Amino acid sequence: MNQRIFLSSPHMSGNESLFVKNKETGFIEINNRNCSEFEINLEKYLCENRNVAVLNSGTAALHLGLILLDVQAHDYVLCQSMTFSASANPIIYLGANPIFIDSERDTWNMCPLALEKAILDKLSKGVKPKAIIIVHLYGMPAKIDEIIVISNKYEIPILEDSAEALGSSYKDQKCGTFGDIGVLSFNGNKIITTSGGGAIITKKKSDRDKAIFLSTQARDNAPHYQHSHIGYNYRMSNICAGIGRGQMLVLEEYIELRRRINQFYKAFFINISDVTILSEPSSDYYSNYWLTTIVLKSYDEREKLRLAFEKANIETRPLWKPMHLQPVFKSCSYYGERTSEDLFERGLCLPSGSNLTETEKERILSELQLFFQ
Repeated sequence: MNQRIFLSSPHMSGNESLFVKNKETGFIEINNRNCSEFEINLEKYLCENRNVAVLNSGTAALHLGLILLDVQAHDYVLCQSMTFSASANPIIYLGANPIFIDSERDTWNMCPLALEKAILDKLSKGVKPKAIIIVHLYGMPAKIDEIIVISNKYEIPILEDSAEALGSSYKDQKCGTFGDIGVLSFNGNKIITTSGGGAIITKKKSDRDKAIFLSTQARDNAPHYQHSHIGYNYRMSNICAGIGRGQMLVLEEYIELRRRINQFYKAFFINISDVTILSEPSSDYYSNYWLTTIVLKSYDEREKLRLAFEKANIETRPLWKPMHLQPVFKSCSYYGERTSEDLFERGLCLPSGSNLTETEKERILSELQLFFQ
């Protein structure tokens, strides 16, 4: 059998070893230089006078982001329904209540109309939501302008989940810098990886400092171990940050490779009317195309293609199952139509890694030609 083609596997450049030394140097635990340097690299890349703290996961960043926005038990948080569960889980960690919002058809992200409907409904019942969690699915920027207008109108802060969107931008501003708090992920399947990791992006330096304080067990400034707050073991390790520094050197190259892969798929699907490929709605949008995603004419057609790829040892995956359909969130409120449900039923993620070889692309193309002949 042919070697498996993965959806999005880690892509090491060789630069990582420049920043990762062996344990005899005392590199692993004694200092946090790589964390500081990686944060500086990210701040320069984001270019919006933002502050960054690197953490051990994107989920940790979301959790701390909600804490910084003062989300507490019994509060309500508006959250995009079509996303990975990590976007919603931290709401539950804090004892708060998710309110799930449907997607719109252009970007597949949070629908501004459904968002405002949810806010008005909750306000009519004497409840003001504490935060809005938007997500840039598969690297595609959400409808930022409309959502920011709603956020400002009702004075509800935005927590921007850019786990899939490092390098994406809207009107030349990087994703992750629009919200009051932003979040990145460096999981093994992302544009760049630290094997596992994430980052929180803040407008205020004091918020960044608080995030680092909380992520390092919230130890008070005392000669002994004293704690006045509940802390977490969320700080990124120095060795993982070293990997991140090496990966930053190839970030733009990896984004360009993923965009070329997206063009590879578009060239095939351009004459196939029964398939829709997620594309930038206008020149204002710039997607890193973390994953190239398509929607077929039916669930059955989607499954036939997925299974054909699986038989050829090529990994694909249905789109994210909306959170309001997940058993664990069955009691949560949901606002919208069936857009996210329909996308989930008919949508498929295609292999999109920046390390896809020409031979692997030929195998993928061969399967597509066979299926759509």
